[in-house]
Amino acid sequence: MITLRDITLQCPICGTWFASKAAAGTGDAAGTRTDFHRRANGPEPLAHQVHMCSGCGFAGVEDDFASDAESGASAAARGVDRTAVPAGNGVAGSEKYEAAAGIAERRGEGPRTVADLLIKAAWCCIDEGDVEGERFFRRKAAQALESALARYDDVKREERAVTTYLVGELWRRVGDRTLAREWFDRVDDEVTDAAAQRWIVVLAAQQRDRPREWLG
Repeated sequence: MITLRDITLQCPICGTWFASKAAAGTGDAAGTRTDFHRRANGPEPLAHQVHMCSGCGFAGVEDDFASDAESGASAAARGVDRTAVPAGNGVAGSEKYEAAAGIAERRGEGPRTVADLLIKAAWCCIDEGDVEGERFFRRKAAQALESALARYDDVKREERAVTTYLVGELWRRVGDRTLAREWFDRVDDEVTDAAAQRWIVVLAAQQRDRPREWLG
């Protein structure tokens, strides 16, 4: 069962103490969407897996707030616009992930990591009822994944087929069927193990021709 617990964190950048909520426990899966979004029964934990300082806007997972001022996390957060930071627990999950993605980019963690955070921002938008925000973050995530694939070494060889599929699925969900089809058609060329990765080839063909919203 997933529960939310109150926590107090101190920002490693500005020293502000602030309250947040963290997800605890595990819940039964309500299903997995074709963009690999695993939905949970009960409280959705995603928005509570990243936290944002109400003083300076530094955002990250709970462990990032245990860092000292000389850590990589602290260095990455320098230059955050202190005048544009929502305060308190009212910050939307999508805003927290967007801030974390910006920090990851400044930290030089690469477009694959940035894309993962942007995808989670899009997933949060679903629960927030923000259709335009969801589309915005999906587009940004697709572009980041495209950049990661173009750089080649950013994506492990055995992960390229799944990542290529995900680009197609992100564009499909944005509504660009032409771009989606182009990326789905590339999946077969990225397969390294025909037997083990047959599922992703089948899934790409399904989402290209007869798309579903859920796996299974």
